Amino acid sequence: MRKQQIDNILGAMLESFEDVSDINITVDKPTQVESSGILKPVSLKPPFDRLTPFQAEIFALNLINNDRRLTKTLLTEGSCDFSYQLAGKARFRVNVFSQKGCYSVAMRQLPSRVPTIEEMKLPATFYKMTEELNGIILVTGATGTGKTTSLAAFLNEINEKKSVHVITLEDPLEFVHSQKKATFNQREMGADFDEFSSGLRAALRQAPKVILVGEMRDRETVEIGLSAAETGHLVLSTLHTVDAGQTINRVIGMFEQEEERQIRLRLADTVRWIVCQRLLPKIGGGRVAAFEILGSNLRVKDLILHGETEDKTFYDIIENSQAFGMMSFDHCIAGHYKNGLITEETAMAYASQRAAVGRAIDAIKAAKGEKTTSIEGLKIDESYDKSFK
Repeated sequence: MRKQQIDNILGAMLESFEDVSDINITVDKPTQVESSGILKPVSLKPPFDRLTPFQAEIFALNLINNDRRLTKTLLTEGSCDFSYQLAGKARFRVNVFSQKGCYSVAMRQLPSRVPTIEEMKLPATFYKMTEELNGIILVTGATGTGKTTSLAAFLNEINEKKSVHVITLEDPLEFVHSQKKATFNQREMGADFDEFSSGLRAALRQAPKVILVGEMRDRETVEIGLSAAETGHLVLSTLHTVDAGQTINRVIGMFEQEEERQIRLRLADTVRWIVCQRLLPKIGGGRVAAFEILGSNLRVKDLILHGETEDKTFYDIIENSQAFGMMSFDHCIAGHYKNGLITEETAMAYASQRAAVGRAIDAIKAAKGEKTTSIEGLKIDESYDKSFK
C-alpha cells in the first residue's frame, strides 16, 4: 500500500460524515470514524467489512513510513505518537498501538488553523488568565475533551497582544502558530527533543516568557515546571484529571510522602489557575464544553497547603468565588440547561453534585412556569381519624 492509497482512504473517511473528529482502525471491525462523539462505520471501495490483522498492520506501518525512532518505540513500548499530514485537507495526531498481537490506529483530526477564545466560546476568565506573568496554569480533563484546543486559543490571544518569546514542547505538534506579535518556537518530541523533562530543562536556557508543556507526565517534568514558574516563567500544561481537587492531589501523589509538605508549599506559591473540561452531548447533535475554573486566592492557598476537609473543599470555594472569575461544573452545566443546549438527563449525568444541579434545574423550571415534580393527585385523607376511632 502506497502513501497515495493511504491518503485516498483517509480522504474518503473524512468526507463520509459531518463533524468527523477521529478515525479508528481496529482488527475485526470495519473502518470507523467518530462523529459527534459516536463511532460510525465507513463504507469504502473495495469494502472492508472486517479488517484483518494484516490490513491493520500495513495501514499502521505505512503511516509510520519507515521512521526508525517510531518503529523502535512501537516495538519496545507497545505504542507510538506522531503527526500525519493529509496534503491540502487535514492534519492528524496519530497513535499506533498493539493489542492482542495486532496493531490498531487512532487518529485525531487537528483543526487547520488556530482558534480564538471568542470562536471557542470559552469563559471570559480566559482573557483574564492571559494577563498572568508567571506561575502555572493547568488545563485538565479526560482524553479528547479539548484541552489542547483551549490552550491553543489561549496562546493565540497572547500572540495577538504580547511581544514575548513562547516555547512549546508537544507530542506531537498539533497547532502551528504563525509569527504575529509574539515569537513562537514550537518543538516536537522525537524530532527536536527526547523527553518533556529534558526539553523543559533546555527551555529554561532559551529565554522564554511562556512555556507550554504538552503534558505533565512524570515527577521530573513537574519538578522542573515548578522551578520554571518560581523563576518568573508562565508555564502551561495539561493533566488527565476530572476536577480541581483531584488535580492538586495528582501532582502531590507524584512525589514521596516526605516531600509532600515542600510540594504543597511550592504549588500554593505557583498555581495561578486550574481549568477542568468536560464535553457534553448537545441537543440536536454535536457537543458542548462545560468548565470548572479554580483561581488562586488566600483560601485556595490554605487548602493546597493543608488539604481538603469535610467543611473546607475546593468546590465550596469555587461556588463562593464566582464574582472573581471562578466557575464550578455544576454552575456551567445549569447555564447550558437554561440556554437549551443540553437535556435535563445530560445535566444530571455529568453533574459533580447532582443535588445542586437538581435544585438549579427546579429553579429554572419554576421561573418558566413549568412543573418541578411528577407527583400529582395528593389530598388529605379525611377518613383517617374516623377509621382509627
